[in-house]
Amino acid sequence: MKKRYLFTVLVILSFASVFIGVHNVSPLDLFHLTDDQAEVLLVSRLPRLASILIAGMSMSICGMIMQQLSHNKFVSPTTAGTMDSARLGILVSLMVFTSASPLVKAGIAFIFALLGTFIFMRILDRIKLKDPVFIPLVGLMFGSIISSVTTFFAYKNDLIQNIGSWLHGDFSLIIQGQYELIYISVPILIIAFLFANKFTVAGMGEEFSVNLGLSYKKVVNLGLTIVAAVTAVVILTVGMIPFLGLIVPNIVSIFQGDHVKKSIIQTALLGASFVLFCDILGRLIIYPYEISIGLTVGVLGSGIFIYLLLRGKAYEN
Repeated sequence: MKKRYLFTVLVILSFASVFIGVHNVSPLDLFHLTDDQAEVLLVSRLPRLASILIAGMSMSICGMIMQQLSHNKFVSPTTAGTMDSARLGILVSLMVFTSASPLVKAGIAFIFALLGTFIFMRILDRIKLKDPVFIPLVGLMFGSIISSVTTFFAYKNDLIQNIGSWLHGDFSLIIQGQYELIYISVPILIIAFLFANKFTVAGMGEEFSVNLGLSYKKVVNLGLTIVAAVTAVVILTVGMIPFLGLIVPNIVSIFQGDHVKKSIIQTALLGASFVLFCDILGRLIIYPYEISIGLTVGVLGSGIFIYLLLRGKAYEN
């Protein structure tokens, strides 16, 4: 899987995304933009593109880190309860801190996402049956329990509609002034890139890592912190994007192997391209209306997930 091919696809999709929408703006209009067209590009189209690229790269890399640290190809923020825990944190912020800023909400969501991820990892340690298909099913059940708790308290406090806005990912509401929080993911991803080799070593097991002089627990905690922080920011900005962190790293690993440092760039490029493709598809299927990214990624992602489950034995560690 060549980087240049993925980069070329990403550039083509990005260029197409800027000019797809209800308001007609063509590439030729760039040479003589009207005030309305310039406003559409600067306030809506470009912020939307930036949020798509960052969200796609972020969630894909998070999935790769979780799969490496958990030694399971079917673990991701979707199948480990991380996303559901972050959504519970958002509900708590709406209930307790009604006038909290987006940054405060992101902080609370991060704490809950981190706690949920740590709980799942503890459950993973106690499970004797390490079947690669069984583990994500446990994670999905764990996430469903958290989601049920969230729905219950949202219903009791008349916050069903508020919390529902974070249930499905949607880029249609992304405009200038409402997406900038997602830029927090960029320095976090840089940290993930710098520690990529250590994540690879940690993925080989605690005993192997300690023999090489690596602080296994610190690296695992750092990886889970990165996953929780990115997940919280993405959910708060664009909503839940299911299966992205699960399928993209699996596809990349088929061609690149399990070395994080060697595959992290391909994972980021493919994740961004996949989300961008799904977003463009959602805008074209029922044009001029739009299908949310949560639905398009969910449909395509779930199909690929089922395919990977059927081939589960081929991905055993």
